This record gives sequence, structure tokens and C-alpha cells, in this order.
Amino acid sequence: MASIFVAAERGRLMVRVSGLVVLIGVLGALAHFNFSTNRSAETRNQFKDRPRRILMDMDVDMDDFFGIFYLLKQNTSEFNLQAITISSNGWCNSGHGVNHVYDLLFMMGRDDIPVGVGGEGGILPNGTILPNVGGYLPIIDQVYSGMRIFFTDWVQLGFWDLVFGFWREYNEQEQTASFCDMQSVLQGTSTAGGCRYRQAIPVGANGLLDVDTMYGLRKGFLPQGSRGYSPLEQPTAQQVMINAISAGPITVFLLGTHTNFAIFLMTNPQLKKNVDHVYVMGGGIRPQCAKSNNSKPGEECGNIGNLFPADSNPYAEFNIFEDPFAAYEVLHSGIPVTVIPLDATNTIPVTESVFKAFEQKQNTYEAQYSFKALKMAHDTWPDNHFHEETKMATLLQNFFMWDYFMVGVAVSIMRNSSKDNGENEFATMEYMNITVVTSNEPYGTSDGSNPFNKGSTTSKFKSGVHSGHVQTRVQDPFCLEKNKKGRCKDGYTMEVTGPDAVYVLVATEAKRNKDANSSLDREFYKSFLDVMNCPQQSGWFNISTQFPYYEEIFYKPDFGTRKKGKPFVFDIDMSTGDFIALLYLLKLPIEQIDLKCKLKKEVYMDLLLGTKQIYEGILVSPNGWASAATIDILYDVLHMMGRDDLLVGLGDVFAIGQAELTFPSLGDCKYKKAIPLGGGGLLDSDTLYGLGRDLPRSPRRYTAENSIKFGAPRDTNHPELRQPLALEVWKSIVDSIDPGSKVTYLTNGPLTNLAQVISSKSASSVIQDVYIVGGHVGYEKGNLFTVPSNEFAEFNMFLDPLAAKVVMDSELNVTLIPLGVQRTVSSFDCVLQRLEHKNQTPEAALTQNLLSRLSQLQQKNDRYHHMNTFLGEVLGAVVLAGDDPLLNQTFQPMPLKILVDGNVTKDGQVVIDEKQGRLVKVLRSVNATAYYDHFVNVLMNQIQSSRIGSFAAQKRIWSTPPNRLP
Repeated sequence: MASIFVAAERGRLMVRVSGLVVLIGVLGALAHFNFSTNRSAETRNQFKDRPRRILMDMDVDMDDFFGIFYLLKQNTSEFNLQAITISSNGWCNSGHGVNHVYDLLFMMGRDDIPVGVGGEGGILPNGTILPNVGGYLPIIDQVYSGMRIFFTDWVQLGFWDLVFGFWREYNEQEQTASFCDMQSVLQGTSTAGGCRYRQAIPVGANGLLDVDTMYGLRKGFLPQGSRGYSPLEQPTAQQVMINAISAGPITVFLLGTHTNFAIFLMTNPQLKKNVDHVYVMGGGIRPQCAKSNNSKPGEECGNIGNLFPADSNPYAEFNIFEDPFAAYEVLHSGIPVTVIPLDATNTIPVTESVFKAFEQKQNTYEAQYSFKALKMAHDTWPDNHFHEETKMATLLQNFFMWDYFMVGVAVSIMRNSSKDNGENEFATMEYMNITVVTSNEPYGTSDGSNPFNKGSTTSKFKSGVHSGHVQTRVQDPFCLEKNKKGRCKDGYTMEVTGPDAVYVLVATEAKRNKDANSSLDREFYKSFLDVMNCPQQSGWFNISTQFPYYEEIFYKPDFGTRKKGKPFVFDIDMSTGDFIALLYLLKLPIEQIDLKCKLKKEVYMDLLLGTKQIYEGILVSPNGWASAATIDILYDVLHMMGRDDLLVGLGDVFAIGQAELTFPSLGDCKYKKAIPLGGGGLLDSDTLYGLGRDLPRSPRRYTAENSIKFGAPRDTNHPELRQPLALEVWKSIVDSIDPGSKVTYLTNGPLTNLAQVISSKSASSVIQDVYIVGGHVGYEKGNLFTVPSNEFAEFNMFLDPLAAKVVMDSELNVTLIPLGVQRTVSSFDCVLQRLEHKNQTPEAALTQNLLSRLSQLQQKNDRYHHMNTFLGEVLGAVVLAGDDPLLNQTFQPMPLKILVDGNVTKDGQVVIDEKQGRLVKVLRSVNATAYYDHFVNVLMNQIQSSRIGSFAAQKRIWSTPPNRLP
């Protein structure tokens, strides 16, 4: 058995697996550890008469919330939810997910429940598991994630041999490498990595965007309490798990991927004895076959799994597929496991009768929120099979009671715990011998798909069922067979015999209602609706009843007869620097630049319906430093500044060429995987580094509302609220500007939107100038710190190099504000010293808070070493304004060319090419002192200042009678 010990290294704990066995060796070793014989009877008796303690690990999808509601509304003398941990590599982005959970618990009066998410730890090549592995990546990609984010490319460079040479020498000499040495190799990138399994989840509409915003309902319904994500202060998933499980016997509910719990088991084997039972919603075991008198064996059977499209892997279910090795570890841990797979959940659809019954009765806030979400899912469902119960394979799955049915079954089994056959009210049960498939035959061959076949030659998983091909992407060519069912089985919970089999209790079917005359023909239907509407343990209020004078106000400016300056479009990826640049632009005199439209609320609604056209706006590229749902923070910033009149268009979620051709809602993350998923990356960007909740709530927000006119399958209740797309906003500009007028275009993120604009009709005749904040010209290293093999690229160009090439090859007048000159004006101290003023505007205070936080984080933790990059992004806005002669801006025309050939070691680099390059106006220098003075003076100016400075100010207004407001 592998030996595990804890060593202190410069104040940090690391769990190290012996050099004889690498990480996956631990999986097998722990699988045979018989914890049950070591349980303390004294400890069990101590907790015998107390409520069942429950830990829930979830991925914050809609059915997870229904499951939380169902559990929280149980009698607390029977069941007590002790903690929630968020599965960060499933159906949510962790920054949005954690604040969503905080708001839900606040509504339910359960701020006592700790919530854990993420963590900055990684797993080293020798099997060392650093503390607080964040679970952003599946285990197979957590291993070496800090060393080999772009594995195939580094292999070509011989980097893999270099890395393992270092670690082999380290192990052989039994030397203790310093933590700084490890960090210098890791480059601070342990939360960056690919999307091997996760790319099966849609990123935009009907996927992560709708989950992160609950179809746009979340911010318009849930109240907001005092808890929220804060960098370096947020409890991690592992911390919360350890605290909850070490406190005594506990039951674990797994409603998402198993990464968090698997990591816990690998690093805390001494605590495994405290886990009484694990209940899993996931997997598919037996084929789903329709029965008919004329059917033959093997005919009319649907897919076992629910991935879509299923042409590569028809066997896996999402929760297991997102991390098969973690699911294998949990199943083989020796802890009693009960599985509620698709076999059972496919027999309990949300039927039309259930839907109508729920529609007619919503007596609690949790019932109201749940039905609103369910209705939006129904109204935006891409086909007409939402309610149907079917066992036949379809391209798009029907809507079933997945996670909350599992919670119901688990609660019922626990109530009948005196029986060992899983007796419960809601599902028939059966014991089966199963395992989780982690790789595909033939075994023992190395084709580059399976990192566990690389590195240490002592890995016991170099052979056997874990050593075959591991699915690399949704449309993995290995998995596709023409005119045949897909051959890959990664994540399949398969019935087996022999030593790899685990004897597991499995739900096979939802029980019919004992009342044969009821329209609710499953027992759980009635229970779910009754529990959700039960007045006991119900929610306290929603956002509109939290405050006695709550009102959504639509702010728009009144510029009167003031002459408008040059119109322009601002294209951003919603990084922190983009928001600060936006505050600066909104403060400039309207005579100077005009990021505006005098838009009344009713005209705004007309535009969304397609009956009015306007020009100018903000375009969002959600394939950069923030996820698409962060558009809500953008709306809040605009609301703060009194600019609810500005139209915002949402761009494509994938870089050019990254969407799947046959199923474009899915796609790869070849370039975006360079952005860390945890600290200093999307977790912080999606929460604006924990300060997003301090902003006032805008009446505008993303919504999944849609209409047939825009290609939706049906009109939702409020199609006029539909979120406009980037190219629709651009089309409005082209269709409405005066003849001969032109627009200036400033882009602060990937060039995806701009490339698509250029490809549209008459772009060159409409665009006056293009200002690009990005690219790197020179011999210093770029800022692509997660891709050390690409020394000279800059993020904005790298994130969509094909788009960058389209822009650079166009005939537009391009001005480049490259990384080198950005770095000359990226001093936090210089800005913060100037912002220290007692008569600050709210926007200056927000900027100071943001930059102070970034500066402090940079000093405290190496994950934030790149924070200056965001401050440099403000320079483009200042250059666009171009009104201060003291800035002493100097430009130079240079023949530039973008490198893009699919090789990530070169893609996105800007090179000087006298023969093939095109002349681009490049900013070479700026007076830094004058720049800092100018920038801060604009923010401190009281003219065009904010309308409402913060959520705290908004709460005061909502809590005060209108006749008593100043």
C-alpha cells in the first residue's frame, strides 16, 4: 500500500505519495482499504440519536437547487445539511455558482451552512498532492496540470523529458526541493487546463450561461445577504469537506462530478471512517429499451448515457463522464454507495400534469423560484419533447427529475435505515456489480491521449483497464465509427464481474403512485410538490420583498442640446481593466466621445423586438477573461453610472474555429484554457474579485427570454427582454447611422467580434479607426504565463489568433497599443496614491477598491502575479480620447504580421515582417506621469458621475419611504 505522509515546506502542507506509486496508484490502493472494520462504535453511539448529518457536493444546476430545497425543508431533527461544496468542473462556473448558493441559503435563512469552492492546489508529477486542489479539472488533467497545460505541444519540444528528468533526479537523490523551485516550474498555473470532458457541456445558451444566471432569473428574484465570494478568504472545497467530515459521522450526496470528494479520499484516508454512506446521482447502467410485441433483442434500445451528441460516447452520463477517474475512486473506496442512475431518472420526467400542478400552486418563495426556472427551461427547450417519458435515444434529452429525485430517494432510504435493502417510497432498488470505465480498449497502448501512460514507469495503471485510450474531446476521431454507435465508454457505469466489480445498491425505476386515479402518477411527484409548498422551513423573502420600497429604476442621461463627439463602439472581454476603462470612458465629456444613445426604455424594448434601430454600444467577447454570465456585472456598472440606455451585445462564446461543426453549441478551449480557472482567473473575474456584489443591481440583466423571430423554437413570456447579440448590435449601427458617418472601434479583448464585423457587409466603409489593446512587439517576453513555450504572445491575440489575423489582414486603419507600452503605465502605487482623496466620486472609489485589491493579492499570493496586466488595459481608452497634449504619445508605423498555424507555441505572436506584414500604427511611448494624472483627474471629476454608487446606497433607498429620501 502507498505510504502517505505530511511534510511542512515553507509554511505550506503537502501530501506526498511515495515515489514508488504515483497518484493513480493511490486510487487502487485506497479502493481495497476496509474502513468499516475500523469504525469506532463509541463514536457511532454518540451520534445515534442526532439528526443525520449531510454533506452535499453539487454543480449548481437547476436540479441541484431543487434538491437543496427539498433537503432544507425536511425536519431538521432528522436531517441536517452541514455543508455544501461546489463541483467546479461541471454545469456551472464556480464564481457565479458560489454566490448563487450564498443567495439561496440567505433566502432560506441558512447562512449557517458553510460553502466551499475551488482551491489553488495542484498535483505534481511525482504524485504529490498540494493542499486545496480546486477541482477545476478532472483528476487525469489535474496531474501535471501546472507542468503540461499544452501537453502535446510540449512533448514535441522535448519539455516532457525535461520535466520528468528533473523529478526522477529529485526522487532518486531523495532531496527536498524548495517550494520556490516547485513554483518556478509550476509557473503558478495549476488551475489552468483543458476541457477534455467538460467541452461536452454547452458554454452559452442552454448551457453554462443559463445555469450561471438561472436563465436570467437569479438576480431578479433571490435576495442578497452579507456572504459572498472574496479572494483568498473564500473557504475551499477541501477545507469545507475536511471540517464537515472530521466533525463526526456524515452522509455524502454527490450531485455533480466526483472530483472534490475523490481528492478528499486520496488525501484524508484517516477520515474515511466517518463517511457512513455516499448517494450518487449519475451514471447509466442498462440499455433503455422500448417494449413492443414485435421488438427483437437489441432493437428499439436507446443510448445508455445522456451526452449529446452521442455519436462518440453513447454510454456515459454527464456527472460521471466529467471525471471518470474520480468516480472510479469513489465507487471503489469501500464506502457503501447507492447510485440513482439514468435508469431510474429516465422514468420520472417532468410530465405535463406535474408541470401544471406546480404552475397552479407556488405557496413559498422556493416554489416560486423553482417554477420560474422550470418554466424558462420548458419555454427555451430546443424541441417539443420536454415532458415526454421515452427510453429511446434522441439527440436532445427530455427533462427529468435528476438530482432532486436522488435527494428524495436518499432521504427516504435513510428514514428506513433499519432495512438493508434500500427500502424507500420512491424507487425500486436492486443490487448490482458495477465499475466505472476510465479508458477504452485496446489497453496498454500509448497514443498520447492518456497522461497516466506517461511519466513514472512504476504506475500500476500503466497496464490494465485504465491504460487504454482516454476520450480527448466530444468528437474524438478514435470514438467515431461510420454508421455505427460510438465506441468510447469513458464514464460508463458498467455491470461487470470479477475483481473490478463493486456491489452497489442501484435505483432502477421510479415507483408508481399508490393512488391510481391521481394525475401525478409517480409517488415522488406528490412528495416533491408537497415539500416545496410546505410552509415549514420556507424562504424568508425574495429581493422584492426583502425591502419595503423595492423598485427597479431605469436610468438614462439627459445631455440636452450638447454637441456629441465622435461615436465609437467598445469591445471588451470583461476583465477588470475593461471595467475600469469603461468608467473612464463614461466620464469623458460627451462633446469629446460618444459611447451613447439617447434611448428611452420603451425604445430599448422596441429594439429588442426588432422594431427600432439604434447605433453605438458595447460588445462583449465572452471567450476571454470572464464567462458570459459576467455580463450582469457590466449591466450593474452601467446602472451605477446612469447609463441604462447603452445597448450591450453578447458575442460568440468560442474563438473562431473552436466550435464543433456538427453541434456548434459545443466547442474546444484550445486557447482559452490558458486562462486560470481559479484565483487570478475566471473565479475572480466572474465575481469582479469579490466586489461585484457591492455594485447596485441593474434592472437589466441577461435573460434567456427569446422569440421565434430570432430563431427560438417558441416565444417566451417576455421576448422583449431578450439579450441582444453582438452582431445584432453592430447591424443596428450599420443600418442607422447617417450617410457618410463612421464609427471608431476600441477593442480590449480577443478580436472575435471585430473579425465577424469585418466579415459583415460594408464594415470598411463604416469603421473610421480601430484601436486594439493587445499584441506584443519586441524581444521581451509576452504575458502568456500559462504557456511558457509561447514566449512572445500576448493574451488578447492568443485567445483568438484566427480573428487577429482577419483584423490585421483587413484594410482598416489599425492603431495597436501593445503590451510593452502598457507595461510602462501599470503601476498600482502610482494610481492608488493619486486616488487617495477624501472627495472621491463613487466611480473613483470603486476603481481604488479594485486596484487596491489586485495590488494586495499580487503581494500575498503568486497566483496573482499578473495583475498589472489589467491596469495596462486602460491605456487604450486614454489613447482613444487623445485630448491631453501632456501625454506626449509617440507612434510608429510598423509592418506587422500575426502568426497562426495551429501551433500554440507560436500562435498569436505579432512579428515584424517587411515583406508580408501590413503597416500598422503602433503606440511606442507615453508620458507615464501625465498619464496617471490625467486618468485619475477624469475619474475624480464630479461631472457625469454615478447615479447610484453602491448596493449599500441602493438598499438605503429601498428601505426608506420615498417622501423621506433626500
